Amino acid sequence: MAQDPSGPIQRVEVTGSSIKRATAETASPVQVITAQDMAKSGKGTVAEYLQTLTADGAGSLPTGFGNGFAAGSTAISLRGLGATSTLVLLNGRRMAPFARADDGQKSFTDLSTIPMEAVERIEVLKDGASSTYGADAIAGVVNIILRKDFTGLIAKGTIGQSKYKDGEMAKGSLTWGKGNLEADGYNVLVNAEYYTNNELKNKDRAERGWIGHGDLRPYGYAMDTQFASGYLAGSNNTGASPTGSIRNPANNTYVSLPGCAALSQTANRDPQGGCLWHHDQFRSMQPQVDGLNLYSRVSKKLGEDLQVYGEVGYSKRDTSFTLIPGEITRTYAGPPTAGNPTGVTNWGSGAGTTMQLAANHPQNPYGVPVRVRYSAFDVGPSERSVNNEFNRIVVGAKGAAMGWDFDTSYVHSESKLDLLYSNMLNLRVVQAALGNPASPYFPYYIGEQAGKNPASLYQAMVRTATSHSTTKLDIVDFKASRELFQLPGGALGVAVGAEHRREKLDNPSLSGTEDGSINSSYVAAKGEEKISAVFVEVAAPVIKSLELSAALRYDKYTNFSSTTPKLGAKWTPVKTFALRGTYSEGFRAPGAAEASASSRSTGTATTRDPIRCPGGTPAAGGGSATDCAISLAAVKVGNPNLKPETSKGMTLGMVWDPLNDTSLSVDLWKIKRSDEINPLPYNEAAALPTAVRADNNLVVGGVAIPNTGTILISNAPYRNSSFTEIKGVDLDIKQKFKLGDYGRANLGLTWTYIDSWIRAESATVKYQYAGTHGNCDTSNCAGTPKQKISFVAGWDWQDLNLTLTTNYRSKMKNVQFEGDLCASKFANGASAPNAECTLASFTATDLSVRYNLSKNFQLFGSVNNLFDKVAPLDPLTYGGMSYNPMDASGAIGRYFKAGARYQF
Repeated sequence: MAQDPSGPIQRVEVTGSSIKRATAETASPVQVITAQDMAKSGKGTVAEYLQTLTADGAGSLPTGFGNGFAAGSTAISLRGLGATSTLVLLNGRRMAPFARADDGQKSFTDLSTIPMEAVERIEVLKDGASSTYGADAIAGVVNIILRKDFTGLIAKGTIGQSKYKDGEMAKGSLTWGKGNLEADGYNVLVNAEYYTNNELKNKDRAERGWIGHGDLRPYGYAMDTQFASGYLAGSNNTGASPTGSIRNPANNTYVSLPGCAALSQTANRDPQGGCLWHHDQFRSMQPQVDGLNLYSRVSKKLGEDLQVYGEVGYSKRDTSFTLIPGEITRTYAGPPTAGNPTGVTNWGSGAGTTMQLAANHPQNPYGVPVRVRYSAFDVGPSERSVNNEFNRIVVGAKGAAMGWDFDTSYVHSESKLDLLYSNMLNLRVVQAALGNPASPYFPYYIGEQAGKNPASLYQAMVRTATSHSTTKLDIVDFKASRELFQLPGGALGVAVGAEHRREKLDNPSLSGTEDGSINSSYVAAKGEEKISAVFVEVAAPVIKSLELSAALRYDKYTNFSSTTPKLGAKWTPVKTFALRGTYSEGFRAPGAAEASASSRSTGTATTRDPIRCPGGTPAAGGGSATDCAISLAAVKVGNPNLKPETSKGMTLGMVWDPLNDTSLSVDLWKIKRSDEINPLPYNEAAALPTAVRADNNLVVGGVAIPNTGTILISNAPYRNSSFTEIKGVDLDIKQKFKLGDYGRANLGLTWTYIDSWIRAESATVKYQYAGTHGNCDTSNCAGTPKQKISFVAGWDWQDLNLTLTTNYRSKMKNVQFEGDLCASKFANGASAPNAECTLASFTATDLSVRYNLSKNFQLFGSVNNLFDKVAPLDPLTYGGMSYNPMDASGAIGRYFKAGARYQF
């Protein structure tokens, strides 16, 4: 319905400002996504859609990342600064973060708790907003706004399946509302949705080229790639084998026990006689997911100028992800003790913990104790079950009094996370059952003879590790705004506000990890913080064509305080053209996982061993290609002396509507985050003299060189490093076409270009990551492409809508940082995945179709990855098996969805 031009102008509040305005265009760049935009995309969840935004970068968390710390969650990372620097709001207010920090460090909001059918719109603020919302808004804000005033009933159902007839999904939702707030004085809204997504294994894509393959020898790579194991490569340097590999005491080289053919699905064997196998024999590509989202909102007018409201949200999401069987000789880290000052337990070659077959073990032919490497296929693969419950309650009131518009509320939000890891190994029982004839469980038969073992052994040796984590958030807030007086350009607007919140995190480690007795490292964090804040904001239209804005916020934490300003200007010399710019300062307080002395975690990433692979070449005396791309575990310990991160951000852009149906915006942006809280980079951690190594030292000229064995684990303590500076440009173009009898068409293009992404670890050590595969502690080794483009073409004709969406990411150098050596090599020593050491670009196109059979009944369908593009081979990343997790649609293959929507 057309608005009466003589009536009052509707004023709205825009993300990043607490002042209501007549226009959504402010000095800050804000991308607005409507419910229709999401529906036409064919994406099934809020997270899936947001992770296609060009502003989303390294550090976002996809559903398929099941071997990560925060498996079972999803997150967005604006500007590639990590999910912890992107503030996600629900209806303008915070939510309790996911109950396990990503990488044991990064606190974030889980997007999977958002009911997609209840979303009215999403506003993405692409510059900092600490002056309005406080910490964590360094990279920007994602404000998800749910429906507030709906009447009727909507039923919707969707099913889906890949072209391989697997990966099935189903989703159903009901949305009901009653009462018109203006006419009836109340509104009640209830939304419920249930969804399920079937597990997809890597081996289900065996015919899709390299996708999901651990064995990359057909593509020119060496045998010892990161998802291969069981091969023999000299003294102590052998992967865990399903048959068991034992060390010959005569020459200290490993030999494989028999029976490989019955255990490994790998056809081409290790020429040295090892039982070669690959992780895709077991590991999931996409997890099994079952979820339920409930949301309700009640609004009641108590008078012309007063309204009370309440929101209740509940989400339950159960995720299960299959991983490989446990090994008996990994290295694990836990809290230091008097008996173990480092906290490190090395089951492969550590004094007192080495796994050995006793001299009289039936499978030991040598008559003396010998070392053994083994992957417990007899126990079976481990399954990670991640069960997350989220709830949120809001009660508030808003209205007008004494010339002020006000809004106040109390928020309680809580996230509960139960982890259950099946088929874990009690390594002390394993050690005794293999090497101690006095043990009641001796002998433990391994490999092809495991059928001889009694059930009592497995009852003692196999365990399920569990943990129960919680985060809690309580907020009391108040804000008010009004127009104070008239300026030449209009009324001066002012907003004031105050907030007090309490944040609590309790994330105990998995049971059994405290002393290294099970095959998983210790990951724990605990802390509590109380924050009080006040803020003020002003919007001043000094003349008709120029609006200036300013905001200032003061936050008080237990151990520090922060004052964060923001300045903005928008100049509109003509109605169709505006220049805009902002300057903002921000901060991020150290989280409990970073600042608490009791917090500890161990992460793993691929790096080059500087001792055994100096300059990218295997060292003489025992170095191998494995050492040039080895999986390093790094222990990260909380540091109570950390300072908060601070940031400075700038934007400068223009908005131009050159024609009636054409709009264009361009924004230059730069963010500098100082005193960053980072663990020591993996490449530097590998070079520490305190790094724990195996005892297979390099031997040159018959002399063993001390402390040169295979690197196992190192320290990567949290510290305030120097800074990260990122700069780039955003382009947004929209074009409408009127086609007469053939309807109308809409074109839209968004483009983000990252010119530079520099991290300075110190005054002399800087890493450039733009256009590279790094950095791994932020990007999960997914990389930082310089360009991301999204192109949307829509056509509406009568009751039909067709929408074509193309998403592109640019190529990346397969290096961990600019100027580094190629991170991957072919078997012949050449750079991989090609001579240019470049990971190819990837483009995926989705098609969505919607048809209204009647006013109330709509049929819809979509095809994701319409042209069935195959994701490029990526040998470095660990988030996907031989493909980059950013390219997941190219791994899954063409995917079909169909559904119906009826509105009563």
